[in-house]
Amino acid sequence: MIVEIIDSLGGWTWWVLGLVLLGVEVLAPGFFFLWFGVAAIVIGISAVLVDWPWQLQILGFGILSVVAAILGRRFYGMKDAPSDDPALNLRAERLRGRTFTLSEPIVEGAGRVNIDDSVWRVNGPDAPAGTRIRIVGADGTTLLVEPAGA
Repeated sequence: MIVEIIDSLGGWTWWVLGLVLLGVEVLAPGFFFLWFGVAAIVIGISAVLVDWPWQLQILGFGILSVVAAILGRRFYGMKDAPSDDPALNLRAERLRGRTFTLSEPIVEGAGRVNIDDSVWRVNGPDAPAGTRIRIVGADGTTLLVEPAGA
């Protein structure tokens, strides 16, 4: 049944496949299915204009898909452009240089500080609660601090 439908559509089968692949690209963005959809539509155009065997159409689709994906990745792939804000998603690094007041004392090198709506672990020299501290770095989710007067 499916073979009969594909045979009756002829070259238009590639158009349908191309549109389905482009629709998948809309649902799963990433510039991947786009190239397969474009390759299918190009093969569909050629199959409508020139009557060639389905085996060559599949071979042409495979080759054109790989070439289109490689070229598309080369021209539209991830670019390592410099960021205006390199610490955008590094929240602990964004806190570097800011000063805060300890909410809990630093005892044996470990304590806590309230920053905005979060409580952060801090490592640094022992200090009582209420001491002003400056963030000098981060080790994972633990902030490295020093007294603000230092």
